[in-house]
Amino acid sequence: MAKKPIITLPMAEAKRIVQDLFEPNPFIYWADFLFFDLLGWTAFILAVRARDFSIFQFSAMLVAGFSLYRAVLFVHELSHLKKGTFPVFRRVWNLLCGFPLTIPSFLYVGVHTDHHKQAVYGTKDDPEYFAFALAKPYRIPLFPLTMLAAPTFFLLRFLVLAPLSYLFAPMRGPLWVLASHLAAGGSYRRPLPDKKEKQESGIQEFMTFAYLATALILMVKGMLPWKVLLIWYFVAVFILVANALRSLAAHCDRNPPDHTMSFEEQILDSTDIPGNPLLTPLWAPVGLRFHATHHLFTGIPYHSLNEAHRRLTRELPQNSPYRLAFRKSLWSALAQLWKEASLNSGK
Repeated sequence: MAKKPIITLPMAEAKRIVQDLFEPNPFIYWADFLFFDLLGWTAFILAVRARDFSIFQFSAMLVAGFSLYRAVLFVHELSHLKKGTFPVFRRVWNLLCGFPLTIPSFLYVGVHTDHHKQAVYGTKDDPEYFAFALAKPYRIPLFPLTMLAAPTFFLLRFLVLAPLSYLFAPMRGPLWVLASHLAAGGSYRRPLPDKKEKQESGIQEFMTFAYLATALILMVKGMLPWKVLLIWYFVAVFILVANALRSLAAHCDRNPPDHTMSFEEQILDSTDIPGNPLLTPLWAPVGLRFHATHHLFTGIPYHSLNEAHRRLTRELPQNSPYRLAFRKSLWSALAQLWKEASLNSGK
C-alpha cells in the first residue's frame, strides 16, 4: 500500500496566488544570459593576459567563474521551457556557453525532467538525487571534491571518446547510456535516444569536439598560450564545485531509493533559501535559491520565482507546511544534512 502523505499543501490556493507568473520574458532571458556570458568570457581573456599569479589575474578568474556559472545554469531553464519555444536562445546558449565549457545542452535537457516526475523523484531512477542524509557523512564533502576531476572526464569524453565511438560503433551505446548526462548518482543509466534526440545530440557532440579540437590545435601551434587550458580548467572546476554545493543544499536528500514519495513529501524534501538578495544568487543563480517553490510550480520562469516565493509566504497561513521548506543559508542547509547523515550512520 502506498504511503499516505502526512501533510497536505493548499495547491488550489497556492496556484491562485501565482497564476499570473507563468509567462517567461524573452527580454530578461536574453539580457541576463548575454550580460553574464560576455562578462565571464571577457574576464577569462583578461585572466589569460594578466601577469601570472597576480591579484588581478585571480580576481578576473573569480569574475569569470561566477559569471559563467550563472550563464551555465540557464540550461536548467532550457529543460523547463516548452518544446519548440526559444529556439534561437537554445542555439546561442550552446554556442556561447555549452560547447566551449563541454556541457552541451543534451547532457541535461531530457534528463532533468525525470527528476520532477513524481514516480521517479528521490528513487534510484532519479538522475539528480542521492540520499546523502542516509549515507556516511564523508560522502557529502566527497561529492564536490569529485568535481575536481570532472573537467578531465568531459575533455576525454568529447575530444577522444566521441570520435572513437564513430570509428567503433559498439562504443556508441555505452557512451550514451553512461556518459551523456549530468547525474548526481552513479547508478543512473540514460535510455537510448530516439531518432530526433540522436540527431540533435550528434550535432552538439560534434560542435563540442570542434571547439576543443580547434583550441588544442591553436595551443599546439603556439597561437594560444597553454595557460588558456589551465584557466579554463579552474573556471570549469569552480562552476562544478559551486553547483555541487548548491545541489547539496537544494534537497534534504533523506529519501530511501526504494520509496516513492508523495508530491507533498517531494516539496518538503526541497528547500527555499532566500538569503541575501545580492550574495545568495552568487551560489544559487537563475532562481535556484527558491528550489522548493520551483518544485511546487515547475512552470514558473526563474525571473518570477522571487515574487512567487514572496506572495506565497505573505498570503498562505502562518502554519502552512510550505514554510517547512525554508532554510536560513547555504551553510545551515549543509549543516543540517551533515547532522542527519551523522545521526543515521550511527544507528
